[in-house]
Amino acid sequence: MELYLIRHTRVATAAGICYGGSDVPVAATYPEDEAAVGARLAPILAAGPVTTYSSPLTRCRCLAEALVPGPIHFDDRLREYDFGRWELQPWNTLPAAELDPWMADYVQVPAPGGESFLDLQTRTTAFLDDALAQPDGPQVALIFCHSAVIRSMLCYFLGLPLANAFRLDIDYGSISKVRYHQGRFNVAYTNA
Repeated sequence: MELYLIRHTRVATAAGICYGGSDVPVAATYPEDEAAVGARLAPILAAGPVTTYSSPLTRCRCLAEALVPGPIHFDDRLREYDFGRWELQPWNTLPAAELDPWMADYVQVPAPGGESFLDLQTRTTAFLDDALAQPDGPQVALIFCHSAVIRSMLCYFLGLPLANAFRLDIDYGSISKVRYHQGRFNVAYTNA
């Protein structure tokens, strides 16, 4: 089985805004960004049938719907990191009393009113377990999602500590290919 983890394109938020689980719109550059991702996905789509999954958030939904003919399975477990009360706030205005403990251990410490990175990985791996457990599961799966979701999955696939997740660069519109065979994951490539 091959899994393609596709990060959404750029978004229309100001730099430095915490927008994780918020449903923000795509950037004005969306038509060009969509075309670039579409060009890289075209050979995969032309090769045969795919099963498509997506976060329900607009930035993923519109890309999946634009590029993939056929059904798309929207799954809340593919939503971006939930930053709770910090959503849509500038990072540099967050109270140090809340931000510092989270920065020291974001793996275990949840954002106020949100989730920890371990919580996020728990839901994303539950999604993966369900997708991979289907007896007639897909041979090729496209998963339109978010940078933290992709980082959590790559850490799971490679057995990396979650504390190292943000050492992985996941660009807008990037595609990470993962092969799954006999219970083993191999990251084949990541491209932007």
